[in-house]
Amino acid sequence: MVDRHHRPGQMLTMSNTSTPAAKIRLSNLALEGFRPFFLFGALYAALTILLWVPWYLGFLHVPTALTPIAWHQHELLFGYVPAIIAGFLLTAMPNWTKRKRLTGMPLVLLVALWLAGRVAIFVSEKIGLPSASAINIAFLIVLGLYALREVVASNNTRNYKLVGVISLLAAAQALFLYEFFCLERVEIAGRLAIAAIILMIAIVGGRIIPNFTGNWLKKNNPGREPPPFARFDLIAMAVSSLALASWPAVLPFDDLTSFAGALMVLAGILQLIRQARWCPERTFYEPLVAILHLAFLFVPLGFILTGIALIRDDGSFASAGVHAWTSGAIGTMTLAVMTRATRGHSGQALHAPVSTVLLIYLPIIIAALLRIAAALAPQQTMLLLPLAATCWIVAFGAYTVCYGRFILSR
Repeated sequence: MVDRHHRPGQMLTMSNTSTPAAKIRLSNLALEGFRPFFLFGALYAALTILLWVPWYLGFLHVPTALTPIAWHQHELLFGYVPAIIAGFLLTAMPNWTKRKRLTGMPLVLLVALWLAGRVAIFVSEKIGLPSASAINIAFLIVLGLYALREVVASNNTRNYKLVGVISLLAAAQALFLYEFFCLERVEIAGRLAIAAIILMIAIVGGRIIPNFTGNWLKKNNPGREPPPFARFDLIAMAVSSLALASWPAVLPFDDLTSFAGALMVLAGILQLIRQARWCPERTFYEPLVAILHLAFLFVPLGFILTGIALIRDDGSFASAGVHAWTSGAIGTMTLAVMTRATRGHSGQALHAPVSTVLLIYLPIIIAALLRIAAALAPQQTMLLLPLAATCWIVAFGAYTVCYGRFILSR
């Protein structure tokens, strides 16, 4: 990797590397897992919202068996997110396990399976939801089995928990499609999926954010550094896991919602304290590091808003909590990881240029805040929802355009 030291007070500049010009080829997509999954995942994230907003507002029809809300939920949680998880794991896991990367035709076939799932759900009105469901669930099962094989073969016990989260997400997808097809609702499965993804962000974020922050601080801003994983982190993760597990579990038990709400608020406070220990205030001279902290901030915010919603039985806060986690934590954290990983693995400087800050980071944060505001002020939905959607599309579209050339180059 090429690293550029960025000192406090230095103006943000456009990236300028000394690497020779590389040829852009589609065949380069098969070199590493992040290349196809980050590129197609970002493009799909932009296109789904571009399609969904006019569909939700009644201006067009999509030939899917799902309702607009259910399709929107499914394609974010089980379409976009698994693509980014796959891109991240297929790139990071060889470093963790010291085993060979998945490349070439096996990688192409895995990408094709993901694309087949997107098409199948889109035309499920014509082919039937059961058939579309089988194609979709197959991707997470294959990805989970691959990850399991790698950690077992390398005796990499630390990452069994990630295999467990992928399995939980696959189970949530099966339940989602069953709930919709048989019960005409998706609330339990939707909560289970969001809980699984937020748990993964808390696990992986707790690993990479202090690490990347400490590495940058040592070179650019010596002083206080994030402490290693300790008992407090274990307590915060245990409470958060229990709170996330209680969220879908309390739906049939109304008398337990206040207890679950209190757990959520406590988990949010613990995660805030946990993040404060990672020195976020010392990273703002480098947006490539700071964006990780800003993204993670939506995790405790989602816990607290969801906890208030459960305690008060407040639908507006419930929606705000969900979108703090989805638009905020998921949208921002995935873009933060994607930009950093793409730069690092394509030989670019580990520094976010102005274009990345203004076209990717700023729009996705605004999109998340507007989506939370729309939930808290539903009377402003017709104004805030299109604005949030526009910012989301700009952020993911800009990643596709600005980082696509790095992904397609070698």
